[in-house]
Amino acid sequence: MSERNERTIGTTDELPVGFIGLGNMGAPMAKSLLSWPGGLTVCDMRPDAVAPLLEAGAAAAVSAAEIAEKAAVISVTVLDDAQVRAVVTGPDGVLRTAAPGTVVAVHSTISDRTAEELAGECGEYGVELVDAPISGGAVGAARGKLAVMVGGSDTAFERVRGPFGCFADLVVHAGPVGAGTRMKLARNLLHFIAFTAATEAQRLAEAADLDITVLGNVVRHSDAVTGGPGAIMLRDRTAPIEPNDFWLPILSHVRDLGEKDLSLALDLGARLGVELPLAELALDRLGSGLGVPKERESNE
Repeated sequence: MSERNERTIGTTDELPVGFIGLGNMGAPMAKSLLSWPGGLTVCDMRPDAVAPLLEAGAAAAVSAAEIAEKAAVISVTVLDDAQVRAVVTGPDGVLRTAAPGTVVAVHSTISDRTAEELAGECGEYGVELVDAPISGGAVGAARGKLAVMVGGSDTAFERVRGPFGCFADLVVHAGPVGAGTRMKLARNLLHFIAFTAATEAQRLAEAADLDITVLGNVVRHSDAVTGGPGAIMLRDRTAPIEPNDFWLPILSHVRDLGEKDLSLALDLGARLGVELPLAELALDRLGSGLGVPKERESNE
């Protein structure tokens, strides 16, 4: 990697930005950066993906190494760990030319261990890597409404906040390298367990001769008001709530309502012959998960 650029990286909000990977998420994210004061250079293996951004005013590069010759902050939105490794450390990768002080931001959801390993390799060249997975999907990307969870140093976080603000309206510093990915995995655990629960609710509704499309409209409407599962994610720890804690009566009420409704749903499922394993698990674990197990109350 003898062709590395030895230029000095500035510290202003006008750092030149590079973007690698222009798929369903990357393309709208890069589009949001077209007005970035430091300029934008993009790269993708598909010329048809690059063309619209080139026509809109971005510069184009044919490799990650060429991007790194120009950019001080480089966003990477490719498929998986292997592609991220190739972009960062491959023969035509970022580290071949990146100047010390360059920040490489990996938006792809990869292993937190991969992020830590790549950060170590980047550090040997004075380059900082942050894992910065995103949440909000293609719709959020198109609207500039993504959430970005950043794992990296304080210095690197300060450098990426500006450009990230072009495509995200929530940018959080999760902790050191790897923490962004770990936060994304926890967030998506909730996401896909909730999807599975939704399919269980659909089966119950269908067995009860209900229109499951209408049910979906009701769920989206009420979740938009209440905040859905995120509405109870307000505590700073998961331990049982102390007797004088502000949240005790609130979450005890949530538990009581939840256990009542889950019991009623399980009774309906039993009458209709519909198995509801997630509902059974939820009834068993809701109170302890909220930090308000009933057995603790009975002992106090």
